[in-house]
Amino acid sequence: MDLGLKGRTALVTGASKGIGRGIAAALATEGANVAISSRSRERIEATAVEIGAHPYVHDSADLDAAPGLVDSIESDLGPLDVLVTNTGGPPIGVDPLGFSREQWEEAYRDLVLAPMALIDRVVPGMKERGFGRILNVSSSAVREPIPVLMLSNAHRSGLLAAFKTLARDLAGDGITVNTVLPGRIATDRLADTQGSLEGAEAAAKEQVPAGRLGTIEEFGAVAAFLCSEQASYVTGTAVRIDGGLTQSI
Repeated sequence: MDLGLKGRTALVTGASKGIGRGIAAALATEGANVAISSRSRERIEATAVEIGAHPYVHDSADLDAAPGLVDSIESDLGPLDVLVTNTGGPPIGVDPLGFSREQWEEAYRDLVLAPMALIDRVVPGMKERGFGRILNVSSSAVREPIPVLMLSNAHRSGLLAAFKTLARDLAGDGITVNTVLPGRIATDRLADTQGSLEGAEAAAKEQVPAGRLGTIEEFGAVAAFLCSEQASYVTGTAVRIDGGLTQSI
């Protein structure tokens, strides 16, 4: 299937590794002009070479830098058609009341304010052109909270509600606003929450109906479709990519 992404300009944040890299690689394979960002110049430049993307150094926590990042990309590659907001997860902890006020505020900045800063910048142009795809990488924890992820449970759920609100407001402008909910995807983040990737793989055999961990390539394929022309009637939704793990309806 031709996803209609050839020549489109896309930005994927947090794309030096893991899920962000998988999405960026899928978009690049479809012929999009893909900009990828990360705080680490070394990692983002290496990834850009490997997947055929354009690297930009950006710290999502620096909200004031968001407009400048978009300005640079649009100057280099053209107007942004696709925005994929992806950020690393906040600290984990077995005690849900054990986080400091500073940790709560930092998580809110990373998981809510940072994506919204980029969205604020790109939406006016998308409206003018009558086309836009906005996609956020969240977590299956917004459907079934994960005990050690108190900060993620709280803030990602808030952004999911914001995306639902935006989707209804922007649908008439040709802009879709969707969320993808990863379950147990083989990434460094999963290794951190599960103790090790080997331990996560062993647990998946017993706990995930598919009997294994998901791959970043499988995740990227779903994300790429949601960013496509063909997905123009899909908006305001949250798609679980979890091998059947989530039990709620």
